[in-house]
Amino acid sequence: QQPSEPSIHNISYLPPTLRPYAHLARLDKPIGTFLLLHPCLWSTALATTTVPLDTHAYALPDLQLCALFGIGSFVMRGAGCTINDMWDSQYDKNVERTKSRPLASGDLSYPQAWKFLALQLSAGLGVLVSLPHLEQCFWWGAASLPLVATYPLAKRYTPYPQLALGATFNWGAVMGWVAVRGEVDWTVVGPLYAGCVAWTLVYDTLYAHQDKVDDAKLGLNSTALTFGEEGTKPILAALAVG
Repeated sequence: QQPSEPSIHNISYLPPTLRPYAHLARLDKPIGTFLLLHPCLWSTALATTTVPLDTHAYALPDLQLCALFGIGSFVMRGAGCTINDMWDSQYDKNVERTKSRPLASGDLSYPQAWKFLALQLSAGLGVLVSLPHLEQCFWWGAASLPLVATYPLAKRYTPYPQLALGATFNWGAVMGWVAVRGEVDWTVVGPLYAGCVAWTLVYDTLYAHQDKVDDAKLGLNSTALTFGEEGTKPILAALAVG
């Protein structure tokens, strides 16, 4: 079954038995991986120790660390999509854009999704324990799991679900700094994290406008509905500038 959501990458080269898992992890839509990765790289770059300014030379971020964040972003973005679809499959069936997702369409069962999620989380754990400052990175990484597990529920209970998504998707702003320094300096990480959350509110509110009719029918929330037609542009402009 072909997805109703537009795909960026063609995954038809995969065996038919693997394609539903690829769709579940949004392998055909890699933009989410980059959105997850950018805060990691920004934080890593900020945390990288610089040499004295009068030498006009600076240390570059560790490429191996950046590669680990790249792999971790790919894996955990896919895990987040799996969790999202497991929570939302009953709603996805009634939304034009999402009705062909593997769980909503019946291409995959919940037991299959659970096994796939276990594989994804195991791979994510493998990346996490490969990071420098293992103890600190482990605990800060583990601290993100409640957000990863529950952010798909936000649209049912809060008019600002994109805020929950932003808090989850931009945890890399914390992880990058911890991986380099072994601690969190909130005077730097705090503004970076807040700015990244605002960035997520901008792009995901725009994204949510395509589902607002179906969301309203299903009793689901989004900032697209909360801000409304008149409020979206000025609010997003303020978030983008601020």
